Amino acid sequence: MKKLLAAVVALVVIAVVAAGGIVYLSREEATVPIEQGYGPDPTLPEPNPTWIPTVHVAEAEPWPQGVVPTAADGLTVNEFAGGLDHPRWLHVLPNGDVLVAESNAPPKPDEGFSIRGFFIDFFQSQAGAEVPSANRISLLRDGDGDGIAETKTVFLSGLNSPFGMALVGGTLYVANADAIVAFPYQEGATEITAPAEKIVDLPAGRNHHWTKDVIASRDVTKLYVTVGSNSNVGENGMDEEEGRAAVHEVDLASRQMRLFASGLRNPNGLSWNPDSGALWVAVNERDEIGSDLVPDYMTSVKDGGFYGWPYSYFGQHVDERVEPPRPDLVAEAIKPDYALGPHTASLGLTFNTGDRFGPRFRNGAFVGQHGSWNRKPRSGYKVIFVPFSNGSPSGPPQDILTGFLGEDDVAHGRPVGVAIDRSGALLVADDVGNRIWRVVPAQ
Repeated sequence: MKKLLAAVVALVVIAVVAAGGIVYLSREEATVPIEQGYGPDPTLPEPNPTWIPTVHVAEAEPWPQGVVPTAADGLTVNEFAGGLDHPRWLHVLPNGDVLVAESNAPPKPDEGFSIRGFFIDFFQSQAGAEVPSANRISLLRDGDGDGIAETKTVFLSGLNSPFGMALVGGTLYVANADAIVAFPYQEGATEITAPAEKIVDLPAGRNHHWTKDVIASRDVTKLYVTVGSNSNVGENGMDEEEGRAAVHEVDLASRQMRLFASGLRNPNGLSWNPDSGALWVAVNERDEIGSDLVPDYMTSVKDGGFYGWPYSYFGQHVDERVEPPRPDLVAEAIKPDYALGPHTASLGLTFNTGDRFGPRFRNGAFVGQHGSWNRKPRSGYKVIFVPFSNGSPSGPPQDILTGFLGEDDVAHGRPVGVAIDRSGALLVADDVGNRIWRVVPAQ
């Protein structure tokens, strides 16, 4: 029976794709302009769930020869490195070398057939997201300072869906899908062959969200690590969410881990605010209640803070799908600082602490928006800049790098991790285009 159902679903999918080349299920679509989904007080209409969720995935194809993303006026972009294998996350070393995690989701446990899972896996493959994980970190070196990496070496291999990286003294910490591991590092090295040393285990298993970011504290005595939820809104049971949808703090001396902040559905980019000194994170919010909900966001993270998931969103807006409800936790839910648009899949976050971009971009945040699958029309698929003043967002977002969606509505790339290199340039990991882009002010 399951095989028959799978065959029927497959025929429906084939018919939908063949009908027009655009994957779009459900008639639901946005009614609120995307601009109103940004800022400290986004427009939040009533939920609009549908029996068949809106699925509107941009098919992925390689960048045409000679085509690059579109930089904003006054900026220019070039390919820093190409020929990578699903590059997701970036870390710039003190000597200017750039580490890139070439990674994807680990194998999922066999949980049997489900229509929802079948559709998600199929459409993710259309979007270029279902490639096997290379499980490595590569090192890129621009030896002559021309903005192009002349050297590319395998720095670490045999990892388990690596993502975040942090260097503390002579130790490089890597956030695998299931643990933080450590390696000895010497400046200038192009390869590490020493075995991994496990520091702490991280929630793994089902891994509905597998990416784990990591950042060192300002005094380098602790690590902070993100762990995404195991579901959309707790539909697998809250027992499956133990230690998830959270930021954890790891004490390096004792190797003890404690819950730092929770209720963050899928936190990713961690970055220190240069003005306030606060830790900020980008968070992917929930799906399947309409194209206008729920905005992804970035927020400062408070010790002990609860940010709503799954019981409420953007503060104390109750999600009626979650059973049993928890009005006690909803009452504690902290409203995020800044919405980043519904379904934009805002993953990368880095504050600009350099001077290369001038006063206009000083101390604001660059955000990599991987792009929507659950919204019509599409959202994200770009890199934006959010201005800050006195440690807080101070205006609407500005497009920095667009053009990842071609005129034919095909995704030639999807931006993920963002980082500032030693020269002050912005680096952008493109996991569908298999490139690292470099953005600087035009001469």
